[in-house]
Amino acid sequence: MQFGQLKRREFISLLGATVAWPLAVRAQQQVPVIGYLNSRAPDGDAPYTSTFRQGLKEAGFVENQNVTLDYRWADYQYNRLPGLAAELVTRKVSVIFATALQAALPAKDATATLPIVFAIGSDPVKFGLVSSFNRPGGNITGVSWLGGPTLAAKRLALLHELVPTAIVIAGLINPANPAADAEKRELERAARTMGLQLHIETASNDRDIEASFANLVQQRVGALLVATDAFLNAQYDQLAALAAHHALPAIHATREFATAGGLMSYGASIADACRQAGTLVGRILKGERPADLPVQQAVKVELVINLKTAKALGLTVPLPLSGLADELIE
Repeated sequence: MQFGQLKRREFISLLGATVAWPLAVRAQQQVPVIGYLNSRAPDGDAPYTSTFRQGLKEAGFVENQNVTLDYRWADYQYNRLPGLAAELVTRKVSVIFATALQAALPAKDATATLPIVFAIGSDPVKFGLVSSFNRPGGNITGVSWLGGPTLAAKRLALLHELVPTAIVIAGLINPANPAADAEKRELERAARTMGLQLHIETASNDRDIEASFANLVQQRVGALLVATDAFLNAQYDQLAALAAHHALPAIHATREFATAGGLMSYGASIADACRQAGTLVGRILKGERPADLPVQQAVKVELVINLKTAKALGLTVPLPLSGLADELIE
């Protein structure tokens, strides 16, 4: 009797394990996968990856617990992005998160069915990503921050206010950026309005940056404006060092440039935009449709001025300008 009971218990235990095993496997297989399509490199994107995860956590998702992230980095080689987007579509991820316009456009071309969430510094309607901000339509929504052409004129005006004697100002642009032409046109328009001469230099890699600075010295430009771009944004250390070496007042889109010793920065908080995008991805994973989620606008903009660098350049920061600054580095 006891032997029979033991056998039955073993059988029931074995049967339970047999049933539980495929259930456990299915549960593991059902963990959603986010395709993280990024135009940058892992080290240059670390602050934004962190805040994206924060947004996911706010929506109830934690990496390696109840969600998986499949990272695809272009390492600033934008021509790789279509292939990387195709890889994520082939893998049939749950949703694609595309950072920067350079990644969002290939993601849109790669699929009309998989949900896509973008975080870009450009107008998503103008570039055909969505039908409208309130009614995106299709399989795409995201976060748009103020950047690129939108802030180009303001950035030039701030630089001119701090360096009024500079009549020839250079603009450093990455021609591989889809928004490059629009930002260039806006800078040219703003320069004409302010009575300034604009000299355009282009750079898509480190060697281009070195060559551009050599040209700027020959052209005797009085100041430099670095256009908004994922590659140029990430080169804040190199750009700040070169600007200091050539005693060239410069303005950049990211606050890291000013904290690295550059003169000033003016731009959107990309980190905050990525956090908002993380919450959108979480909502889609919970069942909401991109078409029903309005594009969010990240309007937070930061002005940072490095007073130590201004002093080294012999510049006096006007009181109205220092009063506008979100941070003064001394």
